[in-house]
Amino acid sequence: MNLSRTTPARDRIIEPIIALAGCSKQHRIVIAGSRAVELMLELQRRGYVRTAATANCGQPAGQYDVALVDWRRRTFKTLETALDWLVGFVSPSGVLVVWVDPQKAAANEILRLSLERRGFVIEAGTVHDCGCAVSARRRETSPFRKAA
Repeated sequence: MNLSRTTPARDRIIEPIIALAGCSKQHRIVIAGSRAVELMLELQRRGYVRTAATANCGQPAGQYDVALVDWRRRTFKTLETALDWLVGFVSPSGVLVVWVDPQKAAANEILRLSLERRGFVIEAGTVHDCGCAVSARRRETSPFRKAA
């Protein structure tokens, strides 16, 4: 008998999202989205013990090295509101990774512009069978900073 085992969606995005963030097990990580607690528990199971979901992350004080946002099956309008709140948790040298449903090129451009408006520079992106994601850092910490 041949049993087919399906991989839960959270497991399919874990590896690509970690790779995009470039995070190590020593980084402080905050996770946002409807499945934030599930993703937090999975990351902790994998040894990322300094991980929190937005439900238990405290007040925004730039205390996290990495923010992972799983915004699949949610609207872009609610993502805008969440990003306004979430960027306060990201340290000045931190990275923000946003994972969304597969989209048209125009929607991806809107996401990029939204992050740029908040002072982030897109570093990388990926397209996966269960969505697409972009990785961004604050503009001030990009390698092309203006010389004083």
